[in-house]
Formats: sequence, structure tokens, C-alpha cells
Amino acid sequence: MSPVSLLLNVLWIVCGGIWLAAGWVVAAIIMAITIIGLPWAKAALNIAVYTLLPFGYTVVDKPPGTFGGLFALIGNIIWLVLAGWWLALGHLIAAILLAITIIGVPFAWAHLKLAGISLWPLGREIVPIEDARRLVAR
Repeated sequence: MSPVSLLLNVLWIVCGGIWLAAGWVVAAIIMAITIIGLPWAKAALNIAVYTLLPFGYTVVDKPPGTFGGLFALIGNIIWLVLAGWWLALGHLIAAILLAITIIGVPFAWAHLKLAGISLWPLGREIVPIEDARRLVAR
């Protein structure tokens, strides 16, 4: 992780990023309790870590055949109805509040990226930016 990403992640946590990460952990716990929601719980925990440290990482689509197609579509629709919309709403509200200030613009952008993955998490993966650049270069 670059020094700039590290600094932005520390500022992110201090300025409230920990609260939305906690929201993701709560969503993961609720999904895990239901047993049938374990695939969503795993995705929610991965996104909780991404929400805690968003700078230096990005979201990419998983390669075809890993967990995609019809199962991911159905799973994402169920996720959207059960938890995705309120997590995305939290990120959207935080983005609007942070975008009001010039200092908050990078944080607002990070919240918008997180709002997108909040709506449709299955079939995607969080990777360091360096790895994403290598994947695109192929």
C-alpha cells in the first residue's frame, strides 16, 4: 500500500469510515445467523474490510465460471431486497455530506464506489490496485 493510500485510509477511519464498516459487519452477522445467507455473509465481510480500508483497492468482476451466471443474478436480487439498498443508501448519504467540502471529495468518491458494490456484491472481487492493473494489461 502506498503512503498516500495509507494516509487516506487512516483519515477515512478517523472521519467515520468505521461506522459503515460496522454496518457491513452487522449485515454479515444477520446473514450468517440465517445459515442460508452464508454466501452473502462472506461477501459482506469482504466488503466490510474494503469499507474499512478503501484506498489502494478496487473492485473487479470475477472471472467467468467462478460464481456467476444465474446463481449470482438471483443472489444479487435477494441481496438487494434484504440488505443492499439500505447499505447503499448509507454510503450515498455519506457521499453527499462529504462532497460538500473540498477535503471530503476523495472520501465521497470512495463512498460512491462502495454504494455500487452494496447493490450488487456477488460475482465481484476486491483486489489491490496493482493487481487490477496487471489483470487489465493481459
